[in-house]
Amino acid sequence: MSIRPSAGYSITIRLEIKNEVGMLGRVTSAIGGAGGDIGAVDIVSVAPERVTRDFTIKARDEHHGEAVVEALKAVDGVHVASVSDRTFLLHMGGKIEIVGRVPVKTRDDLSMVYTPGVARVSRAIAEHPEQVHTLTIKRNTVGIVTDGSAVLGLGNIGPAAALPVMEGKALLFKALAGLNAFPICLDTQDPDEIVRTVRLIAPVFGGINLEDISAPRCFKVEEGLIDLGIPVMHDDQHGTAVVVRAGLLNAAAVVGKRFEDLRVAVCGAGAAGSAIARLLLCRDAQGQDAPGQDAPGKTCRPVRDLIVCDRGGIIHPARPDLGPAKTDLASWTNREGRRGSLADAMKDADAFIGVSAGGIVSGGMVRSMAGRPIVFALANPDPEIMPDEAEAAGAAVTATGRSDFPNQVNNALAFPGLFKGALDARARRFTPGMFLAASEAIASMIRPDERLPDHIIPSIFDRRVTRAVCRAVAHAAQADGVAARRHRDAATRTGQPHIALWEPDALSREL
Repeated sequence: MSIRPSAGYSITIRLEIKNEVGMLGRVTSAIGGAGGDIGAVDIVSVAPERVTRDFTIKARDEHHGEAVVEALKAVDGVHVASVSDRTFLLHMGGKIEIVGRVPVKTRDDLSMVYTPGVARVSRAIAEHPEQVHTLTIKRNTVGIVTDGSAVLGLGNIGPAAALPVMEGKALLFKALAGLNAFPICLDTQDPDEIVRTVRLIAPVFGGINLEDISAPRCFKVEEGLIDLGIPVMHDDQHGTAVVVRAGLLNAAAVVGKRFEDLRVAVCGAGAAGSAIARLLLCRDAQGQDAPGQDAPGKTCRPVRDLIVCDRGGIIHPARPDLGPAKTDLASWTNREGRRGSLADAMKDADAFIGVSAGGIVSGGMVRSMAGRPIVFALANPDPEIMPDEAEAAGAAVTATGRSDFPNQVNNALAFPGLFKGALDARARRFTPGMFLAASEAIASMIRPDERLPDHIIPSIFDRRVTRAVCRAVAHAAQADGVAARRHRDAATRTGQPHIALWEPDALSREL
């Protein structure tokens, strides 16, 4: 299964082509021969001797795009006038902006949105602080906080270079959940300074999404903000874990195995790997049994056993090179006390979950797994093993983190609904029960009769997903005792579909 051309590497090439019969066919053949995927062809101008056309072409990567251009330069009668990278053009000036929700066209408008009218609203909040959730953007706004130390696929590139990624995430919050979100890229990688800064800016936000902060510092940052009074979540940990668990629930059903009977090998003991281990074993952040529920009336179902590997091989308590986080991980994983390499961990495992590095898993390692194995090779952009190689070695279900293969494990399935549900519930914090509820909700989007080896995870464009996750998370927040508001489903009140409604509190009724 070769890597397919992607819009992420699409280019627009302006060609001046000799105006004679057959030239267009020669151009398209050159593009196809170089492996380019033509998306559109537009005429710019026509003259007696030349026709100018714009060709929009998807490539596999930057080098492939350059190869397509070189192939066109070699065609007689064709002049390459310009080449534009569509992704760079899209990012010019940034991808997000601040837009007002109310018009300011008259003196009356001005007197209400600003002085003197706004003073009355400020006094109301000063007297009743909880009204900041009702009368400001706090109720619907998330701060996306990063130090740029662990940007997916790029590593420690710093806060400025991380900004385009955070803008993209803000865009997804708005598109998928209707939440306002703003990038906060901090020019420090000191965990204590990050915690202090977030505490200082917290009054503006209803929730904080920690993003692309490297382990183990991310654990310290999240722990330092747990008592902030608003939900804080490191998405690289919990968003990933939620979607992985949802996919694994459906994958187990596809291969005819009980989720509770699965033996799982996880490669990667950083932010994502440790959170996946906790969620699959129903543990909280301290490694204790999570008291939360995946839905009202349901207790969590842990997998049978789970082994975590890092660069040094299988993590076990006797290893002398483990830091505090991995020592804790070793205390509640690997029940059989296995030692050795990743290959040893994968032997007889029902499922492999990779959140590490590309190309480290061989077909032989997949063949050593239990019958009808599940392979989630999630390293980006290059998976631990390519899906076609894993399938050739006997994998019954494969998943990656890429959009150009089936079963993409994408955090965007989780974080919009997680925050929407938490903010609607006015939750003080996230709980394991809220994460478990989100994973069950995502898994439920694929009906039993729809589950297939290449269809275990819903699309992020399935609008039902965010609504389902939001409802599940809000109910779980109420069940776990961290919600400040009582949930009331709008469907039972109005008969109309809606994410959630809430009973107004006493002060809201007065105002």
